[in-house]
Amino acid sequence: MKKIIYVLALFFTLLISFNANAQDIIKSKDLSTVKVDYLSDDEIAKIVSQLKSNKATINDVESMALSKGMSQVEFDKLRARVIEYERKNTSDKDKDKSKKDQDKLKKTDKESEFGRKQEKIKNEKIKDSLNALIFGSELFDNPTLNFEPDLNLATPMNYVLGPGDELQISIYGVQEYNANIPVSVEGKVSIDYVGQISVSGMSIEAATQKIKAAIARVYSTVRSGQSQVSISLGKIRTIKVTIVGGKQPGNYSISSLATVYNALHLAGGPGKNGSYRNIELIRNNKVYKNIDIYRFLIKGDQSDNVSLKENDVIRIPAYTQRVTVEGEVKRPGIFEMRKGEKFSDLLNFASGFNEFAYTASVNVLQKTGKEFKVHDVNESEYSSYEPQSGDVFKVTKILNRFENRIKIEGAVFRPDYYSFTEGMRISDLIIRAEGLKEDAYSKRARVIRLKTDLTTEIVNVDLGAALSGDLNADIELKREDIVTVYSILEFREEYKVTIDGEVKNPGEYEYFENLTLNDLVVQVGGLTGSASKRVEIARMIKSDAIDDADPKRIELVELEITADNNEQVKNFVLKPFDVINIRRMAVYEKPEMVKVSGAVTYPGKYVLANKKERVYNVVMRAGGLTSIANLDGMKIKRPIKEEQIEQLESINLNLEKKETLEKKEGALEESNLKTKDTLKSKLSKKLRDELKYTTIPVNWEKIVKDKNHYSNVTLFPGDEIEVAVYNEGVKVTGNVLLTSEIPYRNGKGFKYYINSVGGVDSKGWKRKAYIIYPNGKAAVTSSFLFFRSYPKVEPDSQIVVPEKPEKKKMTAGEWVGIGSVLASLALLIVTAFK
Repeated sequence: MKKIIYVLALFFTLLISFNANAQDIIKSKDLSTVKVDYLSDDEIAKIVSQLKSNKATINDVESMALSKGMSQVEFDKLRARVIEYERKNTSDKDKDKSKKDQDKLKKTDKESEFGRKQEKIKNEKIKDSLNALIFGSELFDNPTLNFEPDLNLATPMNYVLGPGDELQISIYGVQEYNANIPVSVEGKVSIDYVGQISVSGMSIEAATQKIKAAIARVYSTVRSGQSQVSISLGKIRTIKVTIVGGKQPGNYSISSLATVYNALHLAGGPGKNGSYRNIELIRNNKVYKNIDIYRFLIKGDQSDNVSLKENDVIRIPAYTQRVTVEGEVKRPGIFEMRKGEKFSDLLNFASGFNEFAYTASVNVLQKTGKEFKVHDVNESEYSSYEPQSGDVFKVTKILNRFENRIKIEGAVFRPDYYSFTEGMRISDLIIRAEGLKEDAYSKRARVIRLKTDLTTEIVNVDLGAALSGDLNADIELKREDIVTVYSILEFREEYKVTIDGEVKNPGEYEYFENLTLNDLVVQVGGLTGSASKRVEIARMIKSDAIDDADPKRIELVELEITADNNEQVKNFVLKPFDVINIRRMAVYEKPEMVKVSGAVTYPGKYVLANKKERVYNVVMRAGGLTSIANLDGMKIKRPIKEEQIEQLESINLNLEKKETLEKKEGALEESNLKTKDTLKSKLSKKLRDELKYTTIPVNWEKIVKDKNHYSNVTLFPGDEIEVAVYNEGVKVTGNVLLTSEIPYRNGKGFKYYINSVGGVDSKGWKRKAYIIYPNGKAAVTSSFLFFRSYPKVEPDSQIVVPEKPEKKKMTAGEWVGIGSVLASLALLIVTAFK
């Protein structure tokens, strides 16, 4: 009974401890007894609230919780429950943060698959712009390069165990046992039924043998071989090292598997004046290793990248000497030199000269105690010259010139640059260029030669004599000579002939010797169907003397050809610059049509029988007017041609008086010109896009009585005769109260129809109202003194009331100005009559 009471008391004590720890997980000193499975949702909520009040996440308190005794397994459970709680109860912004925690949890789980864990070491890297030119600095400010140890590799057999490590011990076979056992602060591991075994300071290999021997003494099946023992490294401890002289010096907690380069990367590498060649690894107050980073940078040699141990010190002293390499090397920058190293070593650090470098010598700017001096290092001294601290080596470019170049151009088969050798002659160069072309001019060739003072001269060569073996003509060439072989085609004038008129492709064509009229006609695609038999050829007159009695500038030749055949019996030979005109037939016009629509018996398209076809003839050909035709509603719609719009655009619209324009300033004149251009463009656009045709009124009754009446106009191709159907309505549109169509009433006037739609609105301009009759004719309202005369209204006509123009109201300033003028006039009048 006492045992039961003792167990219950212990249980309640632990439960109270869990609750207290849940309420204040950060302030608790011992978390080893916390069991996350026993925590309620309310307790998890309190933990989340506590984390938010401290502006921390569950990942931020991981290292602290582990240091206070909470196992990694329990913390992983706690993290999962916290993330799940936040996912259900937080806003969208908090959900994004929770997702990152989940990713980290997944990453932790993934690492757990390999059975080995390590506290993540973070250090934000910032691009070093100050030391960017120092060779090797890029190794330590690259965030993607950190020399972090790979936890997935097999456990190194020489790994030395210490407090904080964790061993995974597994017995399998007849008997089974699995446990993750940490190495205590005393350096021991405690195994159930086996006891404590001291492993601190031992390699993992030696500790494995010692543990197996101890287990075999307890487990008989291990001793007999029926069970096997497996020991591996689980969680890896963190060690502390000190870095002095780095960009970010201080104490660092890093993995026990970390190496020197990993620690240097965390510290940002050497500082501004730190050495890259003589870094010291101090262990137990003695220099354990001198590290030269250049071995890794130049050769990829990582022999200096040794593993670190607890309390190691990495000391980065100041550099002894640095030199600068500028110019045409593959890797310019600032390099650190050790005593005894030569300029050839420095070239190796800079990866050697590039392809444009001048390698015969290098210029060195040196510093003395008082001033600068310049020294030249010749190529023979590269392996013996020792650079001094502060030296600036400048590697220049090679000269943009050639020591053995020669060129040939012109009428040879392979014009190009060739290598020059002493004693080379003109004939040798032509042979290398595969000989002369057929059009080469053999009487003369030109050599442009660069003289010793860098001026040029021309040397003329008799090419024919040089190639025939005449040594006097076959002169010796020099470096940078440019030989030009002329072509006889270059001396000929480019002859042309021109053909125009009734051919498929008129234009200017190249002249060839013995070119005939037949050849040219075929070349241009032959004659068109409208070509006549008449051909006129204009030929220039050449003469050395001026004959004032004969002022002719050209000679005209007239020919007759067979228009329906491109091959002529008499083949006329052409000369350069002839101008050939093939005339059009006197009568050659394709049938063209007009359209008749509306109230006619046979509406449709009709061909113009002759050039003076009139309205009456075409309407009668269409069967005449029908019984529903409006005799007053006939009109012609004539398309506006593009050339008419172009003529309008070319007209200078005189919108102002000439005298006024002359008096205005230049800026105002320019503004007026812009206004005119805008007006013309608007007018052209309206004609082209909106109107598209003009309207010609037709009085059919007058035409029937008199065929010579002016309304019986001559029709043009594309015209449309439109005969309206009789309509008894009168349309009233524009600025009226109601746009409508009023039935026509005989005897009723203009005002009647306007009043029938409610009259004009507030913007209507009744005085300027006009009427459009069915045939397209228009009439406007006229006035004389106080009398106003309105146009007569006919059936199917349209009354339009335009809008009043806007009147600009006078401003207060203008009224004040008028008032002051009137006051001045009144004062002047009063003064005059005193």
